[in-house]
Amino acid sequence: MKVLVSQQNYHIGNFAANMEKMISIVKQAKEDQVELVIFSELSVCGYPPRDFLEFDDFIKSVDESILEISSHTNGIGVLIGAPTKNPHPKGKRLFNSALLLYDGKVQGMAHKTLLPNYDVFDEYRYFEPSFHWNIIEFKGKKLAITICEDIWNLGNNPLYRICPMDELMKFHPDLMINISASPFDYDHDIDRKEVIRQNVKKYHLPMIYCNAVGSQTEIVFDGGSMVFNQNGTLHHELNYFIEDNFQFDTEELFNASSSLDEAADLTMDLEMRVAKANDPDQIIAYLTNEHNIYQVKQALILGIRDYFQKMGFKKAILGSSGGIDSAVVLALAVEALGKENVTAVLMPSEYSTSHSVDDAVLLSERLGNPYHIVPIKNIYTTFIQTLDPLFKDTPFGIAEENIQSRSRGNVLMAIANKFGYVLLNTSNKSELATGYGTLYGDMAGGLSVLGDLYKSQVYALARFINAEREIIPQNIIDKEPSAELRPNQKDSDSLPSYDQLDRILYLYIERRKGPAEIIDCGLEEPLVKRTLKMVNTNEYKRNQFCPIIRVSTKAFGVGRRVPIVAKYLS
Repeated sequence: MKVLVSQQNYHIGNFAANMEKMISIVKQAKEDQVELVIFSELSVCGYPPRDFLEFDDFIKSVDESILEISSHTNGIGVLIGAPTKNPHPKGKRLFNSALLLYDGKVQGMAHKTLLPNYDVFDEYRYFEPSFHWNIIEFKGKKLAITICEDIWNLGNNPLYRICPMDELMKFHPDLMINISASPFDYDHDIDRKEVIRQNVKKYHLPMIYCNAVGSQTEIVFDGGSMVFNQNGTLHHELNYFIEDNFQFDTEELFNASSSLDEAADLTMDLEMRVAKANDPDQIIAYLTNEHNIYQVKQALILGIRDYFQKMGFKKAILGSSGGIDSAVVLALAVEALGKENVTAVLMPSEYSTSHSVDDAVLLSERLGNPYHIVPIKNIYTTFIQTLDPLFKDTPFGIAEENIQSRSRGNVLMAIANKFGYVLLNTSNKSELATGYGTLYGDMAGGLSVLGDLYKSQVYALARFINAEREIIPQNIIDKEPSAELRPNQKDSDSLPSYDQLDRILYLYIERRKGPAEIIDCGLEEPLVKRTLKMVNTNEYKRNQFCPIIRVSTKAFGVGRRVPIVAKYLS
């Protein structure tokens, strides 16, 4: 059977565009004499639709789209993903389904069994899990069709009581197909590949895996769809972070040779990653290794580009301070949107050093993006004079520092409002974790680019950007980081060294280790307790923050839900 795997970038709720994309692929597949086209999970409406699933009109549009796509399936099978209605009076009203369309009709349907309800996922809020399993016969093949999470339980996942593939094996299928919307994080590609390989190894069947690609606000889907032969060897892997298609004949997947070296390499990669992620001495090396940083760069560029294109935004603005964070954001934004569409605003105060302004100007000159210098000294002075009746006889402190940051935020938002720009935030994860930022000042923005990257990773990303030629001035990378809100200020005045800080934060946020466990890893007790107190007492700030492009296993935002008011570690 000739099959086409098609990983596409869908737009949530944009039924016309999603349909047009799929129908175009189907028409071309017909000309190529393809017998079955496979699209990803919830391809009709885009993933994740969240509370749109509660709108009757949304589900009506889904049904209309399915009918329209079906009308183009004469002589060709098309496997799509869509929410479908639960006909039973009990349970939730929808299933997350895979539908096989052929000759203008729905020829078969499979519902998702395992509904993830952790991190960024909340499928059990909307969907009824499947309790009945069946294979779908097509072109002489018995197809075991599953959806995303369904293949992540090989009988040893404590989250689930059922293994869907075990149930489907009772019908003696010939081929496994999984349609997925599996989000990116900087080592998930290795996990995915191993899960698919383990399924093939367990059931001795080839697997076709079709993943989504594209960014949906904070969640990035990286593609990387795969085809494995029955012996567990990777037959083909589609590209990452771009739309891609692959045609093949399923007969190529049977009686194929196996690659023990490939399996051994994959196992070794997994073991090394787990070891490094749990070893405090290797955490920074793990977070900043070239493979991870390369993927992060691709994910962030896709995240910026899709956010603007899907929202209909054209131009971005950001504050360019001459520091490492704004420099990296500016370089990424220019690559994602084009140099003419990104405006940098330099806003020196009386505490800004001349080299910071010079570095920021040099960066924009190298990138070719427009920039403006808008000093905030007069704005700041007016604030201080206005507040003098209240502030007089009090020492300079954090209030005066934050006035500068909020002045910059107001300038950026004024320009953004005037010219229809979207403000890109430049805060990193280390700062957001510890509350080292000013609400309504440097925490302002419509999209956070670096909010899921620790400071150590930001430096690694800057060096990666400069790998072929120096784009970010070396002085920006080399100089000690500073907010420049008071004379001779350094980040190290308020925070531990980033080398130590990022280890603690990673163990707490990504690895979910408590203070005693982190201290047992060999990190200093006072430093650990001080850091975790900062994290927990600043949850209120993060709760008001803009969407963050997710690149780790645990980003701030929809995937991390902790109380604002709590005694734990405070």
